[in-house]
Amino acid sequence: MDPKRPSAMKALEPSLPAGRREFLARAATLAAGVFLHSIGVEAQAQDAAQRPELRIQKLAWAGVKLQLDKAVLFIDPLVNPDVWGPALKDKIIPIEAAEGDHFVLVTHRHPDHYDPLAIRKALGETGTLVCNSDVASLAAGAGFRVRVAEMYEPVLLGDFTAMPVPATDGYGDPQVSWIVSGGGRRILHCGDTLWHGTWWRIGRQYGPFDVAFLPINGARFEWRKPVSDVPAVLTPEQAVAAAVIVGAKLVVPIHYGVSGAEGYKELPECERLLFAAAQRRGIGVEVVPPGDWLTWQPRSASLQP
Repeated sequence: MDPKRPSAMKALEPSLPAGRREFLARAATLAAGVFLHSIGVEAQAQDAAQRPELRIQKLAWAGVKLQLDKAVLFIDPLVNPDVWGPALKDKIIPIEAAEGDHFVLVTHRHPDHYDPLAIRKALGETGTLVCNSDVASLAAGAGFRVRVAEMYEPVLLGDFTAMPVPATDGYGDPQVSWIVSGGGRRILHCGDTLWHGTWWRIGRQYGPFDVAFLPINGARFEWRKPVSDVPAVLTPEQAVAAAVIVGAKLVVPIHYGVSGAEGYKELPECERLLFAAAQRRGIGVEVVPPGDWLTWQPRSASLQP
């Protein structure tokens, strides 16, 4: 090192005005920050490129299948045609156990959401059923490997993380909704809940969501007396309101399409009402027929009123 170099540099410093020196220092700091930010953005892009894509298939009624590489997670799968008989117009989608990790989540014990036949096919010999304590006793008696999930407590399921949050059942039976994260996505599945006051808490603490699977048929039933004549499931307008509150980017409607069931009536033209309400409030909707895979984009052109 030239011993004269430091003093030469010192001699130059006073020749720069103080404002100029401050400007150059800030510019150097800004350039370093931009460089580090670009590295971070590039690292995030590389991580996203390497991350397995979350794919979601719509099943019959309220059921969905989440696939993340070789890991598969089902929510409320239904394959038993006797549950609704000819009243359910959905095509029943066959279910098979996956090669990798496989799990089933259940929102509640009603037979159109807790279908032992579908669960057995989905789990095979090594899968795990995750549910609340009300379903757990029923499922354990049926021979399933059961894991109880407590409200608001995350459960690690291979590459998925699942957590039950409150829901309200039309009969007053215990029920949960499920938040599931995986592949950089977060989804909300709401079984057949009706309107309740916990939407705000779910949205504040766990939103926003990439997609919310919400029941929309506003069903009224006559099986319990005296008859209330009040919807026991979210109506299309209520589903959209819930989506707004929880911060859902996209709504996929579930739990509709039954007609002719004795003592059970759903709102007519559920899809049309859903699109009308969603359009008013700026919420995206994708109708996914049973067996099809979610595109993560609204497909509403042919169905809008």
